[in-house]
Amino acid sequence: MGMSVTISAATEQDAEQIFRLQYLCFQREAALYGNYRIDPLVQTLDSVRQEVTRDCVFVARLGDEVVGSVRGSATEDGAAAIGKLCVHPRLQGHGIGARLLRAAESALAGQHGAKRFRLHTGHRNEGNLRLYRKVGYETVGTSQGADGIPMIVLEKPAGTYAATA
Repeated sequence: MGMSVTISAATEQDAEQIFRLQYLCFQREAALYGNYRIDPLVQTLDSVRQEVTRDCVFVARLGDEVVGSVRGSATEDGAAAIGKLCVHPRLQGHGIGARLLRAAESALAGQHGAKRFRLHTGHRNEGNLRLYRKVGYETVGTSQGADGIPMIVLEKPAGTYAATA
């Protein structure tokens, strides 16, 4: 019998697995742009630990292994920023990313009063854009990451949750 992937709030003990998973998952993003200095690849373990204790962080687990994660935080304008969504490459395409988004959105709306959700992704990442649009996000603008990568900014109102797998 196979195990099911479960979604739960991250704990401090998850920080190292999140750090390693993030490094693995964002290699493809870095290759898209020929830039291996993107934030998820240069973030320190201590910084990930701080985010886990400070922000709204969820993980997907397969047994004891962290196979996905997402982070969110409330912003001053009533929105919630969602970022660093990643799912282990061997498990992508099974709805885990949408489930992680749903968990983060639900917590950010319920516990932090978020009225809308905002996220961004690299302009060349068609897979991410497809997922975000499928779960209700719409393009609201563009920006440039600190690493120089052109980004698409997407938003959706709270209450329109991601479909689950």
